[in-house]
Amino acid sequence: MGNALVDIMTMLDDDQVLNNLKLPKGSMQLVDAETSQKVQKFTEQLPKSLASGGSAANSIRSLATLGTKTGYLGKIGLDKMGDFFAKDMINTGVTPKLITTDTPTGIAVALVSKDSERTFATYLGAAAELTPEDITPEIFEGFNILHVEGYLIFNNELIEKTMQTAKECGLRVSLDMASYNIVDANLDFLKYLTEKYVDILFANEEEAKSFTGQEPEEALHTIANVCDIAIVKVGKNGSYIKKGDFIHKEGVIKVKPIDSTGAGDNYAAGFLHGLTNNWDLPKCAKAGAILAGNVIEVIGTTMDEKRWDNIKQELSKI
Repeated sequence: MGNALVDIMTMLDDDQVLNNLKLPKGSMQLVDAETSQKVQKFTEQLPKSLASGGSAANSIRSLATLGTKTGYLGKIGLDKMGDFFAKDMINTGVTPKLITTDTPTGIAVALVSKDSERTFATYLGAAAELTPEDITPEIFEGFNILHVEGYLIFNNELIEKTMQTAKECGLRVSLDMASYNIVDANLDFLKYLTEKYVDILFANEEEAKSFTGQEPEEALHTIANVCDIAIVKVGKNGSYIKKGDFIHKEGVIKVKPIDSTGAGDNYAAGFLHGLTNNWDLPKCAKAGAILAGNVIEVIGTTMDEKRWDNIKQELSKI
């Protein structure tokens, strides 16, 4: 479950654009419709591409491509962007559980710097209108893991109702923290959710520090004390995984990075793909590293069929 957004991937010539738009590099900023239009107009001459987006959507599309049975819950508008999002999900093999509204579909303008860092100006639109009343036990029938993106954390009642219902239906709950500024703004509630509902928690180095005040290895132990499986990603230095007394350090694959958009989302996809196939944790982490490494070699979060064939071949080796 996540914010159903259409990503407009925009390649920057330099970071002055971010300064002009007052967008902190590497952050995810929520903006209104007017500001979203301003950002799009300001960058209209730059090269760009469209993709169905949102953190959880990126993860679930990759999981579906690997052959895992998947569904996606979100809210879209009755417009061209909404149609694009739904068709893209279906074409990827995801079973959409999309609710529609008259509000325009959400748009995330992803501004990609030369060093591959991305900055998001996100207009949630219809995505923000998902409500606790939309959540029913029937949604979770046939599934065993609920994966939720941290960007939904602002809607406290929705995210708690979803996690509670999923747990009552026997699912494990997976949470991706999404962004350090999201963690900073919702720290107390995020800690409450994690302790009460979350089984699997994904955090990058900055998010882990915001959550615990600690460096990655220390943060790993703190997070593992409040959930079943803790994953702390440390960029080019790989990732740390802990479950109980078991700790694993996973490296990265050799790549030529172009755009880091979707790296964390695809790491989660690879890791969860492993879990659904009962792989041990080192194999899950290796799968995450393979997917993350591949997606940063392309612009945006969509990889072509040839690359996916190579990914599947690499996964078959582990």
